[in-house]
Amino acid sequence: MTVRQQAWTWGIAFAVFLGLLYLLGDVLTPFVAGMAIAYLLDPACDRLERMGCSRIVATCIITATFFALATVLLLLLVPLITAQIVNFAQNIPDYTTALREKAVFVIGLLESRLGPDELGQLRDAFSAVSSDVVKFFLGLAGGLASGVESLLTLASLALITPIVTFYLLRDWDNIVAKIDGWLPLASADVIRTQIRHVDDTLSGFARGQATVCLLLGSFYGVGLFLAGLDFGFIVGFLTGLISFVPYFGMLVGLVVGLSIAVAQFGEIAPVAIVAAIFAAGQLLEGNVLTPKLVGGRVGLHAVWIIFALLAGGSLFGFVGVLLAVPLMAIIGVLTRFSLDQYLRSPLYGAAPNDNSSDSGES
Repeated sequence: MTVRQQAWTWGIAFAVFLGLLYLLGDVLTPFVAGMAIAYLLDPACDRLERMGCSRIVATCIITATFFALATVLLLLLVPLITAQIVNFAQNIPDYTTALREKAVFVIGLLESRLGPDELGQLRDAFSAVSSDVVKFFLGLAGGLASGVESLLTLASLALITPIVTFYLLRDWDNIVAKIDGWLPLASADVIRTQIRHVDDTLSGFARGQATVCLLLGSFYGVGLFLAGLDFGFIVGFLTGLISFVPYFGMLVGLVVGLSIAVAQFGEIAPVAIVAAIFAAGQLLEGNVLTPKLVGGRVGLHAVWIIFALLAGGSLFGFVGVLLAVPLMAIIGVLTRFSLDQYLRSPLYGAAPNDNSSDSGES
């Protein structure tokens, strides 16, 4: 098979994959989730095997422990999160009114410095902005309610996901060995090297970032709760969970938290405490959590992660979100490999002996 034929074959296979993903997205959700969980748990299963457990025993222990902890966590958090979301949606008009009153007070202070025309323009602009803010928060509340329904739908598939996880985790090494045996012999070593790069990228992001998000969510939730912020735990915990989207999660949490704080408190000090909690969380993430738990192995730029998550969710829904980062990791590794090959080729403009002489001198 020529190179052109191989390219057409892989291109057609990828197009068929995208078509099936688009058509069967809802059906594939528990299978993709089970595959992701099996990938995350495989190192723990391998560790138990090295300690003397058989693969089936290690799989039973790891799978049962993971889903037992996940069930306990859901039973503890879902009622609290649902209640706070409902209360937050009900209090949105009150928060909007409080923010409007505080803004009117600020405008009153500016009356002595502004003329009638400028003041009228400012009031008109504020009225328009406040209306947009109300619409935004009402839409946000509706989106949260829709998200809760989606989570409940996903929970109805909870029986399928553990089964898929169990069988994939049990047969993970056999599956990897079987796929390895399908690799073209002439390029097997190169492909294995790139797969190892992809695995390093995914393990660095998935396992490390998941831990970072949970720790950040706990920090923000407990901190805002102790600060006395209404719905502080839910705002902080959800801020941590969506922190896998770089910058976006913290900015959303900061805007929502400060808006609630301004509407709730009548003094500057509590608002400053809320802002300080988010600032401390950013310092903790940037200087301690991410360097220690994720490190420099990821190799995925923040902009590409945001683009991948938004594009995957828009095209393929929840399954697209699950597959966005793995696909972006694969694309990133292949792009770096292709760029390296290009820089070593005559197309770049340097002869092969020039590259070898340069590398020898360096």
